[in-house]
Amino acid sequence: MVILKKLKASTLMETLVATVLIIIVFIITSMILNNLFSGSIKNNTQAIDTYLKELQYLQFHDKIDLPYSEDYNHWEISIEKYDNNKFQQIEIEALNKQTNKTITKKYIEQIQ
Repeated sequence: MVILKKLKASTLMETLVATVLIIIVFIITSMILNNLFSGSIKNNTQAIDTYLKELQYLQFHDKIDLPYSEDYNHWEISIEKYDNNKFQQIEIEALNKQTNKTITKKYIEQIQ
């Protein structure tokens, strides 16, 4: 006959406390990851940057007339031209209606 050894085991209360601690750690971790992902999605301006470069290209090749304004995916875009003696300053500004974030790009062209 086999002799059974008595094994030391944890009590039910110790198991419940360990389970609650593990659940708390997972909840805190998921909230941190949720904040990180939502922040990166909210601050992603890659699509509007690409569109602003496209508008800059079109303006450089005289495909759009200035002053120019447009709405694009919750962004209000405006392009203005300021003339100096020898230079033209072109300012492209995009304002997000939802987050009030503003992107401004300026570049200078020489008048010939």
